[in-house]
Amino acid sequence: MQYAKLGRTDIEVSRFCLGCMGFGEVREGALHTWTLGPDDTRQIIGQALGAGINFFDTAMAYSFGTSEEYVGAALRSLAPRDQWVIATKVSARSPQAIEQYPDGRAYVTAMLDASLRRLGVDTIDLYYLHSWDYHTPIEQVMEAMNDAVAAGKVRALGISNCHPYQLAKANALAEARGWARFDVIQSHMNLIAREDERELLQLCAEDQISTVPYSSLAAGRLSRRPGETSKRLEQDTFAKGKYDATAEQDAAIIARVAELADARGTSMTAVSLAWLLTKVTSPIVGATKPHHIEGPAAAADLVLTPEEIAYLEEPYVPHALVGVMAQNRA
Repeated sequence: MQYAKLGRTDIEVSRFCLGCMGFGEVREGALHTWTLGPDDTRQIIGQALGAGINFFDTAMAYSFGTSEEYVGAALRSLAPRDQWVIATKVSARSPQAIEQYPDGRAYVTAMLDASLRRLGVDTIDLYYLHSWDYHTPIEQVMEAMNDAVAAGKVRALGISNCHPYQLAKANALAEARGWARFDVIQSHMNLIAREDERELLQLCAEDQISTVPYSSLAAGRLSRRPGETSKRLEQDTFAKGKYDATAEQDAAIIARVAELADARGTSMTAVSLAWLLTKVTSPIVGATKPHHIEGPAAAADLVLTPEEIAYLEEPYVPHALVGVMAQNRA
């Protein structure tokens, strides 16, 4: 496994991050019904650690906070605290949260303390704003997050699901006030969702901001051959909303991934992730079965040629923003 520093920090993470949205209790009203319990969570996290992955990503919003509970318990039981990096996220304020916490700073502080308790740690390595909060002045959010860094509750800050201008605006404010800045951006990027290449990746390269994209395999579409399906692919309505509209144009790319995987004697997962490694710092890869860890491990050793990269990229056409980013409007 290869490793890299996050932004301008001294935090060293594996070139792959284990996405932990698939861990947590299934409850009525849950967005996902395929999450795993504590024993399976511990098994997969243990296998990830064994493969050299030290970077784990969760959120207060995943499975009503139980993802944080399961992941924290598993990590604490499997390895010393200095051998893993935990990232979690604070959600934008809902109407109910605004009523309970009229001040945005108080809200961030309360949510952070709750995440610390659920994870069972004294310090969160990377704390994200889960999406741009149009109901809270960014000054309030960043001041509260800076206070968390100053208090030792958080080591580094990140933001997810925002536009490039918003990231630049927030970090300009942090610089002007002498506050901790966002050193990491978590966005939606893979071989069939490349809109971040327009502006975001250039901004991050110039400002030394690490890129940690989610949906690295397009919810399984980039790891299965044309025509193959699975129960998860059929049940994941959120992912279907992100990818079904462009399925026809994306099929040409997926076919090339399969072709290249055959030529290199490896998996589609390895090819798709090896391509993404040429663009970003640490792709997030979810796992709900032990063998899902094999793809990132193989990708870490797979080096694509410039000609192979160009061949994979050539069929891509511009896509509309989807998912959370499609909803990210003032």
